Amino acid sequence: MGLFSFLSGHKEAKGPCVDLGSLEVDMHSHLIPGIDDGSPDIETSISLIEQFKALGFRKLITTPHINGDYYKNTPDIISANFEQLVNEVKARNIDIELEFAAEYMLDHVFSDLVAKRNLLLLGNKYVLVELSYFNPPPHIYEVIFELQVAGYKVILAHPERYSYWHQNMSAYEDLKNRDVYFQVNLVSLSNFYGKQVQHAAQKLIDSGMIEFAGSDVHNNNYMAAYKKCIEDKWCRQLFHSGKILNPKL
Repeated sequence: MGLFSFLSGHKEAKGPCVDLGSLEVDMHSHLIPGIDDGSPDIETSISLIEQFKALGFRKLITTPHINGDYYKNTPDIISANFEQLVNEVKARNIDIELEFAAEYMLDHVFSDLVAKRNLLLLGNKYVLVELSYFNPPPHIYEVIFELQVAGYKVILAHPERYSYWHQNMSAYEDLKNRDVYFQVNLVSLSNFYGKQVQHAAQKLIDSGMIEFAGSDVHNNNYMAAYKKCIEDKWCRQLFHSGKILNPKL
């Protein structure tokens, strides 16, 4: 499947539409019902999975939140609920590969999980982490170093959403110099989180800093915004960059 596809009757002035399914793998979503702020029930989960399938995805790696304050999920909790979801997907004959990892908050409990090597990974080496939306973690560089020394590769989820860095591109550059991968939420490009986040996502793409593209789908509102990305200039630019690593997961 190619990177771009043309829709019938689409105006050439807008450029070709992005084929989201060319990513092959969506690596950031909240599809397991009832364990975080994502899908509230099995029917919503099935609807979202069917829509991913219709878009052409072959694999979904869903990533429930793990943090010490709100979503105290463990590998056992996630695995048990994931198994129920997989059984329902099989019962409905939806032919798509499902895996789970996690989206870890860099908080007071995360270092303990790193020390215990008790992490859920994307592929066999990537750890998906997120930060507070209010202040950057005071020891972010130390935690990144701990992860890398332990053999993990760090993916920072939705860097465009951290407003404290919007006027400080050097902070992003510092993370890139420390071999941190960036994952953009494609819904950011559709103004889902507001203009400031949209502009930050555009700037990160213009700067060639993005290696992973995720949906971060929680519900059908997210999915509707995700589908709007097919006509976005920066989404086309990202898909055409040659940097995207999703298919390798």
